[in-house]
Amino acid sequence: MSHAQRQPVKTTGLVFILILSALMAFTSLSTDIYLPAMPVMANELQGNVELTITGFLVGFCIAQLIWGPISDHLGRRIPLVIGMVLFVIGSIGCALSTDIMQIVFWRVFQALGACTGPMLARAMIRDLFSRTRAAQMLSTLTIVMAIAPIVGPLLGGQMIKFASWHAIFWLLAVIGVLMLCSLYWLSETLPPERRIKASIRGAFETYYTLLSNRSFMRFILSLTFYYVAAYAFITGSPFVYISWFHIDPQHYGWLFAINIVGVMSMSAVNRRLVQRYPLETLLKRAVGVATLAALALAMGTKLNVGGVILIVATVFVFFSMNGIIAATATAAALDSAPHVAGSASALIGALQYGSGIISSLLLALFSDGTPWTMGWIIALFTLLSAGMVVRAQIR
Repeated sequence: MSHAQRQPVKTTGLVFILILSALMAFTSLSTDIYLPAMPVMANELQGNVELTITGFLVGFCIAQLIWGPISDHLGRRIPLVIGMVLFVIGSIGCALSTDIMQIVFWRVFQALGACTGPMLARAMIRDLFSRTRAAQMLSTLTIVMAIAPIVGPLLGGQMIKFASWHAIFWLLAVIGVLMLCSLYWLSETLPPERRIKASIRGAFETYYTLLSNRSFMRFILSLTFYYVAAYAFITGSPFVYISWFHIDPQHYGWLFAINIVGVMSMSAVNRRLVQRYPLETLLKRAVGVATLAALALAMGTKLNVGGVILIVATVFVFFSMNGIIAATATAAALDSAPHVAGSASALIGALQYGSGIISSLLLALFSDGTPWTMGWIIALFTLLSAGMVVRAQIR
């Protein structure tokens, strides 16, 4: 059956795009919205607040590996409904937390539900569209979902002015309820005849096949290394901007938002580029540009030149490339495993977002109180990403 024949009318409209964009934004929203509050949380909770990001990413990474085969077996909508309920419960737990260990626990719980959003949004795109069209759709979703990391830090920075950080997590609980209600309008994209007929236990064996697929893994490792670098900025930037450069938390959101504007712009450009160039070519060029920016950032922070302007400029270039890298690497990888899109998407998400665990731990272990730690982590892992792209040489 052709891809065109498989596209129900209800799954190609504006509502479908908006819901899937919101689902893909769940990860960034769940973290970015409280970034401006992290220094305040660290003082109040008397603990290493970076662990709240680590805990979330641990839960996010592990849970996806469970939900992926389940979604290939049961369809996409049931796991989404359960996931949204878990997210709401976890958000309420975070809002009620009074010490660092409590909030880390509830962040892990929150992630058990949040991970279903981006994972199953990617799988639903692969259910419906072919390789190039899937890359276009992922770029479209990126443009819309980018609103979350722009609005999130800005909203969090304003909320911390008149309310405690607890209010931020109450807001996430409300958003979770709204997303749960929105699933009523979301059609199932994996009909019974295309689901994995084997037991769920048997479905988990597909991970071995995926890990043995060189084409799939080279695309995904490139994306994973890039996201280690990206999460180094996401986790480290509140302390670099607010603590080191003494930028007001209210204005931190604007500096963060600049990067997302770059991602949105490159995602829009990428929609046209994928029609003219192979995905592999676009991926190599985007990672190359990101590598040059990362090296400039590392040199500037090491030599202590350029100040905040250098960091803002180089990170903008580095982050903007995500508009091409994420869409092309994901679409090409899913094309290497079209019959197990749920499990493939789960493994992509587990490695992609689980990579942030590495970033937050490295920052916690090696931070010297200067921007240099963030700089060398970004440069190192962007170089590793470039290395995987060069090695790929696929099609």
